[in-house]
Parts: sequence; structure tokens; C-alpha cells
Amino acid sequence: MRAHVQPTDRWVQTLLLLICGGLVVFLLFPVAIILLKSFQDKEGAFVGLQQFTTYFANKSLRSSVLHTLFVATTVTVLVIPAAFMFAYGLTRSRMPGKSMFRTIALIPILAPSLLAGISLIQWFGNQGILKDWLGGVSIYGPFGIVLSEFYGVFPHALMILLTALSLVDGRLYEVASSLGTSRWRRFVTITLPGAKYGLISAALVVFTYTFNDFGVPKVIGGNFNVLAIDVYQLAIGQQDFNKSAVVSLLLLTPALFAFAIDLRIRKKLQAHMSVRAKAFVPKKRPLFDTLMFLYCSVIAVYLVAVLGMAVYSSFIKLWPYNLTMSLDHYKYGLVEGGILEAYFNSLKMAGLAAVGGVATVFISAYIMEKTKGAEGLRSAIRLLAVLPMGVPGLVLGLGYIFFFNHPQNPLNMVYHTMSILVISTIIHYYTSSHLTAVTALKSIDNEFEAVSASLKVPLYKTFFRVTVPVCLPAILDIARYFFVNAMTTVSAVVFLYSPDTTLASVAILDLEEAGDVGPAAAMATLIVLTSVVVCLLYALLTRVLLKKTQAWRTE
Repeated sequence: MRAHVQPTDRWVQTLLLLICGGLVVFLLFPVAIILLKSFQDKEGAFVGLQQFTTYFANKSLRSSVLHTLFVATTVTVLVIPAAFMFAYGLTRSRMPGKSMFRTIALIPILAPSLLAGISLIQWFGNQGILKDWLGGVSIYGPFGIVLSEFYGVFPHALMILLTALSLVDGRLYEVASSLGTSRWRRFVTITLPGAKYGLISAALVVFTYTFNDFGVPKVIGGNFNVLAIDVYQLAIGQQDFNKSAVVSLLLLTPALFAFAIDLRIRKKLQAHMSVRAKAFVPKKRPLFDTLMFLYCSVIAVYLVAVLGMAVYSSFIKLWPYNLTMSLDHYKYGLVEGGILEAYFNSLKMAGLAAVGGVATVFISAYIMEKTKGAEGLRSAIRLLAVLPMGVPGLVLGLGYIFFFNHPQNPLNMVYHTMSILVISTIIHYYTSSHLTAVTALKSIDNEFEAVSASLKVPLYKTFFRVTVPVCLPAILDIARYFFVNAMTTVSAVVFLYSPDTTLASVAILDLEEAGDVGPAAAMATLIVLTSVVVCLLYALLTRVLLKKTQAWRTE
């Protein structure tokens, strides 16, 4: 006899089906169609591995694989030690200015990746003020890409390594010190083993980010082609979507490989801090503190110089011939040039992505964590929710072209609209937001829902009266994450915008390609300024709202 399904069970199953269906339609199908396209010719006939054979037979295209591997490996080798030493200085020294250094190091997250390329051209390009410092080495190529990527990925590695070095039991160092263990031996036997998983995770993030980045090579790469540029040129320039699908799969490979390694690492990860653990408090060592201060100062000067030059360039009339300060690039380059509309499009898209992303991610996570039944659907959703972490933006964007631009797709109407830009952004950054929401929800005892059910209080009332106020910090954090990334992203949306929905990050690409470096720098500056303002508003809003909704935490 068939079990009776309660109305609430049907409601939960319906929501789970909608969540699963949304992830399948907006994530799985676009990625799957790329795989299908790579085995077809232009007429849609199945040709097996012919596209792959043709691609690798082309020496120029084949060299892009080696170029991409070279750049990603070089950036990883440079960034990880640099970020580790920076994090080590922040956590293991008593140097002054720690808060300042931490803030400066995280600023690149608020800027589009293109900003570093534009700035370094002003520093070391053909008309750069320090062009003679390179001794004949061109900034247009691998050297410029590596320097620019260093700027972009440094904060991502730093955040991971700061966490790894902060989660240490100070008692280990106390015991080692009492036994007369040298500082070097303590570093090798305690610090490095405790941070090894953080180092591996940071290396995977840096390698994958650099491998898949499109903006930096496009701006400063010159004739040094990488895979991301090949995807763009094959799809947009040559309209060869089948070969672009092949390159997309190549881009997808290291991301999935890194994702698999990260999952394996997490399974082996063991807790390093017990309930009796003591926070590590560094002792004052004048020489070491001075050296760490000098080192962090060098990194900070580089990061500030990159941002500062972009901002400075946006106020210069004509680089490098007329260095008079002016608002011409904002007034004539953006406002009267009609380019400022792209900035407002980005604001609109970022706002919609923040609101829509929070609603989608948090409600989905709530249904997953606070209801029961349909375990098969839940398992499928959990798998789909972590897949965006391994899908590069360019691959997702190209998949959207193949899937949503198909005339027989009933969702074809969203193609070239603001909706598809918002949806692609939410999907692209879904995983981190989902994990944040799940972590917050797991901290709330399920007894709240059980008691509400026993008192016949509707689930939605418990959600709005209990869950949302308690999880408000995580909700605000997710909203900020979506907004900032929506303002700076270029890889996924570069395939999807229309003349009416051009975004600020895409406008920077177009302006720089046309030689309008000043207006491009002005647009990049506007993006950074907007991101900073949003982060300040987030801090203020968090402080005010948490006083009202989180008073129970201090009672």
C-alpha cells in the first residue's frame, strides 16, 4: 500500500525539485552541451575526436597550452611563498601596522582583474614612466601577465594562509620553547605541518585562477596567447564554436583536477585545535619584527602602486604628454561618450545578483538543512551545488551561448537580456555562498523547527522570525560577496552581454583595446570605489543590525 504523503512533504518535494531543476538547467545542461559540441562538426554531425586532433595539430593553438601552464605554474611558485611570508608576518610577529597591511593586501579583491594590466602598462609599457627599469624586457607578454596575476591572486592565497596559520595551538610552541627547540626546528616541525593543507589549497586556488583568467592576458598579453584567449577568439572572432568547446574542456580539466585534490585533502584534514587549545601570542623580537615589517612594506608598496597608478591615470589629461589633473576621462570619456551606461548596468546587475543570489542560495540551503525526505534529490542538489567551484567563467559563459541561444530552447528569450547576466553570475559564484549558508544553518539546532511544528507554527514564520535574524551575518556576507564579484567579473559575462546590457568590466576591455587607457582606468576606478563603498556600508549595516538582532549572543 502506498504511503500517504503529507501536504508539507509535497511542498518540500516541490521546492527540492525546483532547486534541483534550476541547477540542472542553468549549470549542468550548459556544461554538458560543451562536451557534446566538442564531438561534433559545424553541421552537428558526430565526428568523435576529430576536433581534438585538429586542435592539437595546430602548432599555434598547441603552444597556448604550454603558455598557460607556464604562466599558471610561475604565478603559483611566486605567489605562495610571498603570501605565506606575508601571512607569517601578520600572525607570528609583533610588527606595527598589521591592520593596515591586511587591508592593503585584500584591496585587489575589490578591483577587476583588468586593472592590474592597465596599471602596469602605465608603469612599464612603451610610454611607461619606468619602462627603462625592465632592461629591454617587454611588459606585453608573459612577464606582464605574471606581474598582473600576482596582484590579482595574492589576496586569495593570503586569506587561506592566514586562516591556516591562525588555527594553531599555542601550547605546542610553549612546549617546544621550554625544551630548547630552535626557532627553525619549530618552524619546520610545527608551523609547516600545521599549515600544509592551507598551502596546498592556496596553491590549487592560485593555479586554477591563473589558468582560467581571461582579463589580464587580454589586456597585457600581447601576442602571447593562452587558452582563455583562444576560447574568446575562436568563439567571437572566428565563430568556430566546436573548437572553442574543445579549448573549454581543456580549461575545465585543471579546475576539476584541483577540485578533486581539494576534496581529498579535506577528508584527510584533522583538527589541530582542541577545546583546551591556547591562542598563539607572538613574542616581541625587534630584529625579526623589523624584517617582517620591511618585507610586508615591499609587498604593500607594490599593491598600492598598481592601484594608485590606475587611479592616477584616470585623472591625467593625456598620458604621458599632458599630466595635468582633470576629470576629462570621467566627463568626456565616460559620460559624454555614452560609456557610463555600462557602469549603471553593472550596478543594476550586481544589485539583482546580490538580492537574487541571497534569496536563492539561503532558501535552498534552508530547505536542504531544515527539512526531511526525498534523500535522492538532496544528494543530487549537494553534488550540483559544489560543481560551480570547478567550472571556469569562460566555460560557463560559452555553455550559456550554446544552450540558451538554441532556437528550440523555450528559455531562448532570456538570451542577451539582463536576466541571463544575473543568472550566470549567481551560478558562477554559487558554491562559496552555498557553503557559507550551510555552515551558518548547521550552527542552529534543529529543535527550533521541531518545536515550531509541535506548536503548529508554519515553517515560513520560523524561517523569518528565527532563522533569518540568527543567520543575518552570513546573509549579509553572501550579499556582499555576490555584489562585489558581479561588479568585477568579466569571464562569464563577456559572451553574454548585448549592446543594451554592456557591463563596466566589459567596457574596460573595449576601451583598452581601442587605446582609450584613461577612460578604461576611470571605469576601473569607479568599480573599485563602488566596491569599497559597498564594503563600508556592509560593515556599518552589520554593526547596526547585529546590535538589534544578535543581542542574545552577548547575554
